[in-house]
Amino acid sequence: MQHVSKTKSHPFLPARKYSRLTLMASSQSSRNDSKLDPFEPDPTLTNDDLRPTTPAERTFSGWEMASLWIGLVVGVPSYYLAGSLVDLGMAWWQGIATVVAANIILLVPLILTGHPGTRYGISFPVLARSSFGIRGAHIPTLLRALVGCGWYGIETWIGGEAIFILLPQFIKESSSSQFLPWLGTSPLEFACFIVFWVAQLTIVWKGMEGIRELEKYSAPILIILTSCLLTWAYVKAGGFGHMLSISSKLSSSEFWALFFPSLTANISFWATLALNIPDFTRYARSQTDQILGHAGLPIFMGAFTFVGLAVTSSTKVIFGRVISNPIQLLERIGGLTTMILAIFGISLATITTNIAANVVAPANALVNLSPSKFTFRRGALLTALLGIAFQPWRLLQSSESFVYTWLVGYSALLGPIGGIVLADYYLIRKTDLSVRDLYSLSPHGAYYYSGGYNLAAMAALLVGILPVIPGFLQNVGAVSRIPETFVVIYNNAWFFSFFLAGFLYWSVSVLTGKQKKSILPGDPLLPGET
Repeated sequence: MQHVSKTKSHPFLPARKYSRLTLMASSQSSRNDSKLDPFEPDPTLTNDDLRPTTPAERTFSGWEMASLWIGLVVGVPSYYLAGSLVDLGMAWWQGIATVVAANIILLVPLILTGHPGTRYGISFPVLARSSFGIRGAHIPTLLRALVGCGWYGIETWIGGEAIFILLPQFIKESSSSQFLPWLGTSPLEFACFIVFWVAQLTIVWKGMEGIRELEKYSAPILIILTSCLLTWAYVKAGGFGHMLSISSKLSSSEFWALFFPSLTANISFWATLALNIPDFTRYARSQTDQILGHAGLPIFMGAFTFVGLAVTSSTKVIFGRVISNPIQLLERIGGLTTMILAIFGISLATITTNIAANVVAPANALVNLSPSKFTFRRGALLTALLGIAFQPWRLLQSSESFVYTWLVGYSALLGPIGGIVLADYYLIRKTDLSVRDLYSLSPHGAYYYSGGYNLAAMAALLVGILPVIPGFLQNVGAVSRIPETFVVIYNNAWFFSFFLAGFLYWSVSVLTGKQKKSILPGDPLLPGET
């Protein structure tokens, strides 16, 4: 590590942080500093939430990255996944295998997209500037934010259900619990939803360090509570014989017709995080830490969906009917101690998932939209408000709407963005980025393109989304019939849009000669991590 002589404060960073970032630069940087022009970032492109992370801020170890995933995986939506597939006719092992296969596939873009976050210390909105342009990056980041707002609403609704369980029976039987068709739920349940909505904001205010601490210490607690629930089901049901006896209700052709859209839906489940994972890997200590942290995802998902399916199938033996909703199951179990632990567990699982997965990306997208007006906190507040507008209680009305309308539908938005970002970073730029140009509005910058927009990326995104629209319209009931080709495309929306948009973007970039521009050596913002 080099000694840093007396220098002027870097215009991009607060003075107290400049020396730490300079120490992170490669050993050649000191020889090249004299050759560099003064770098003045555009104030509309940066603030403390968007600048590259410093060495002192890179605190996420491999275990802490894995803890992040445990906190994300252990939650009610994950609990539903395999059970939803069994409801649709799969055997128990087919449901779990589908979930695991989807997450193994997703592991590839997850690790690949995490690389620039760790190498350059940049978040997803800043990375998107490389492929979509300095101004064009607002489009993919806001699309990702839209999905995050929807998921935030779903998770908050689940937390509100946990509060509803705590209420005395006479309140739950009052007139306020009557269903209102125009609202789509009862005023009482809606009120519980709002209470949990407000409670989460107190944690968001602590920022990324608070999220790291929350995930780190919540992971072992969630593992213990999940093990207790599984043990209870095993003892009460006298084993898992009922689950193991669940066979497929589908013919071979029916299974494959269900498998591929289900695979797409399960990939879409974490496609959100696979896209904006640089928001987290920018805090990782090294590439090894981020890779090891992600590697456990298929294992965690397989294990927890097994728990969800095992416990759900056991309720048939224990209570005489299947109870697929874990909130309703915990209410049925009863007992004050059990109830308190259950509410604590569900609330913890919901908060760890919701804040990490569904607040960080939308908040960063809004900060990127207007760094002078938005901070992380303001972005998080708007995310929470939009989560209400999504009316999540309607999305969770049935397994079919949850899987085919919501999960498959938004994969059409995220698939092409992921394909374009990875094609740009690996095929066009060969992992070399000019950090200075990512924060510059200079027309001569590498990522300014046409007025700040990369038209090739815009066109590829549009082409990737358009073929999926007919299938989505049919699923929401807007159209009654569409050609079979569009049905197949919709059922494989993530795969189709990811590869189509990525290939088209790469092809146009090569044909138009928009290969990577040379990057000045010794970029003062480029970490030594490769």
